[in-house]
Amino acid sequence: MNVQEFLNLRFLGNNMLAYLTCLGIVLFGYIFKTLLSRLLSRLLFRFLRSRTEGVSEAQFQELIITPVSVVVFLLTVYLAFNVLDYPVRSSELSRHEPWPKLMAFRVFQIGFITSVAWIALRLIDFAVLVFARRAEQTPSRLNDQLIPFAKDLFKVLVMCFAFLVILGKVFGVNVTALIGGLGIGGLAVAFAAKESLENLIASFTIFLDRPFAVGDLVEVGNVTGTIEKVGFRSTRLRTAEKSYVTVPNKAMIDKPLDNLSLRTARRVSFTLALNHTTTSEQLRHIIADGQRVIQEHALVTAEVQIKFAALTPAAKEVTVQYFVETTSYDEYLNVKEELNYRLVEVVEQHGGTFASTNTTVLHLPDGSLSSLQAVAEKPLL
Repeated sequence: MNVQEFLNLRFLGNNMLAYLTCLGIVLFGYIFKTLLSRLLSRLLFRFLRSRTEGVSEAQFQELIITPVSVVVFLLTVYLAFNVLDYPVRSSELSRHEPWPKLMAFRVFQIGFITSVAWIALRLIDFAVLVFARRAEQTPSRLNDQLIPFAKDLFKVLVMCFAFLVILGKVFGVNVTALIGGLGIGGLAVAFAAKESLENLIASFTIFLDRPFAVGDLVEVGNVTGTIEKVGFRSTRLRTAEKSYVTVPNKAMIDKPLDNLSLRTARRVSFTLALNHTTTSEQLRHIIADGQRVIQEHALVTAEVQIKFAALTPAAKEVTVQYFVETTSYDEYLNVKEELNYRLVEVVEQHGGTFASTNTTVLHLPDGSLSSLQAVAEKPLL
């Protein structure tokens, strides 16, 4: 048998030349799919270059090259099998076709639609990357909150659209009639997903009302943490213990929410317990100088109160209250520490002493006072 006879040899309705041509196209697509996808992605990036906002071509190709290569390979497979005697066109397929042929084309259709949707999802990732670069140049934290939400929203829309296209194009379902005919079934599903719908509506309420933004320190219920992400259903917070708490969006708008980051100042309030050996003259100087050193600080507001508040058997108590004009928790701690040192220096300067919390004052029968050191013995666990 010579070459010509081999090429004309027929098998399952096609000669060997058609099978070899089909195999050659498939091999060509498999070998050059990466090269072709790089070429297409480079052309697309050049078209979008003016809107990339500093995003490099390598980052763009890293996102887009894999789904594009899958689409290129599927197209070459389609062209390859179109060479054979049974062209795989959806208009020519019917329920009377052999099931292997019908199944193969349905799988191809699902794979192609899914790959196109994959490209759309990667383009959304690219757009989010571009907008994130733009957001870095603006002081508004709304963008940090809106961009992840918009990313999830558009991805859900793309996946829903791809699913509807698969139902309509692959399985021949009348999508319009399906959506319109949900009726009671759709109502039942809505009731079953009541909480999810409430959380979804709450997420839109959060964006419209803007009670907080990503990066704010908030207290809602018994949870206190920094907002890291606002999603469709829930909001994620990072607590002071570095745990990751998920709170439903409905709870974020239904419960009283204290946005600690929006406070104009942070309050400092504590009590100085001075020993009974501190005289009234020393106490007056300590209060006057303490108020002066606190008011002299640049970040302390004018609302400074230092008062001789109580006289107890254990100590002479002086209450201290002032406000630090900062929204930074670290800066608040630094100011508080600095002023605590200054107050200790004022007390020491005027000869005052602090009362010991473990000192008990006893009244003896002769009326004199005596202090005994009471040592608390705790059992070992």
